[in-house]
Amino acid sequence: MTNATITKSVFFNASRETVWAFLTEKEKLALWFQPAESDLVENQEYALIQKADDGSVTKLCWGTVLEMDKPSRLVYSFTIKPLGGAMTTVTWTLEEAHGGTKLSLRHEGICAAEGDVATGLLMRLDEGWDKHLTSLRAAIA
Repeated sequence: MTNATITKSVFFNASRETVWAFLTEKEKLALWFQPAESDLVENQEYALIQKADDGSVTKLCWGTVLEMDKPSRLVYSFTIKPLGGAMTTVTWTLEEAHGGTKLSLRHEGICAAEGDVATGLLMRLDEGWDKHLTSLRAAIA
């Protein structure tokens, strides 16, 4: 599959430091994405989780934080169960924009999934990022 990279940009009336906190801090990630086991730390593994009523924990997505250039750039590997162990890469870029922040997302490597699975995943991930970014806007507002 060629041209299988998701790109999105959104604007916030908030500083890069504020937006950065929502991308990297455990408590803030839970407000718009999923609860995290811990804050994101460069060169460390991370997991976004779901806790059941019985206390059991399920990993929803996980990977390794590859690069943190606060508050400009965050890169991590990213996988979910339907990717069958294939790792993708998510890159967040934060730029100053008219007193606020332009946040850009680049999610690549989805074609690493096997066969027809990749097309369906690309569509679901694209839709998922739209929903998460809408939630991020609400959380930061």
